[in-house]
Amino acid sequence: MEQKNPIQVADRLFQAMEMLADEGSVGLMELSRELGLNKSTAHRVLNSLIYMGYARQNTVSGKYEPTFKIVDLANKIMSKVDIVQTVRPYLRQLMEVTGETVHFVERDGLDAVYIDKVESFNNGIQMVSRIGSRIPLYCSGVGKAMVAWMDDREVQEIWNASRIVKLTPYTITDFDAFQQELSQIRNRGYALDNEENEAGVRCIACCLKDYTGKPAYAFSISAPVSRMGNARIEELAGYVLEAEKNMYEKLRE
Repeated sequence: MEQKNPIQVADRLFQAMEMLADEGSVGLMELSRELGLNKSTAHRVLNSLIYMGYARQNTVSGKYEPTFKIVDLANKIMSKVDIVQTVRPYLRQLMEVTGETVHFVERDGLDAVYIDKVESFNNGIQMVSRIGSRIPLYCSGVGKAMVAWMDDREVQEIWNASRIVKLTPYTITDFDAFQQELSQIRNRGYALDNEENEAGVRCIACCLKDYTGKPAYAFSISAPVSRMGNARIEELAGYVLEAEKNMYEKLRE
């Protein structure tokens, strides 16, 4: 039995978008005939795609064409899939050599979003983080690792737009102190979350820039404070910096 799209308008929109992608340029009557829609319905569908930025009308020919927004959407999806597949072996290796849970995030506005996680089951303590969950940039190791490599204007914008809350006694809520923290991160190459987001948990994190040099990703090693003293941090620093170097080189092959 043939299944039908439960939302008819979505069915029409995507059919029209697929036709634009296949043909490159179509007229109103051509699309109306091909999709079995009357002229007024086809016109509304095309206007909806134009409104959302996925189509435009050629001022010379009068035909409708797809915009690069479709390409941009596809690139975003593929880049996320590719980046996870590319870095996962390094994340797993980092987990195996340290025995701790490793996270990989992508920046999304004022937050970092977990897009991969390699859980360590050796220590009996599992992190509550999950793929798709978000964490603020200003108070997380992964967030600060990325912000440290942004220009002063963007740093200020992120701080001003964030809802600065003292989540723990260690959360940095003063902008001058935050800037000093970023300076230290740039000097040593990695960031720390000293129980700033969650009491009892410390993280060491490193930024991973995308192919354009933009600080778009970061990864971290997280563990209870009982296993993350300063001496352990120094030990782990070498591992995260080496992993960042190897991942960076792999992305540019």
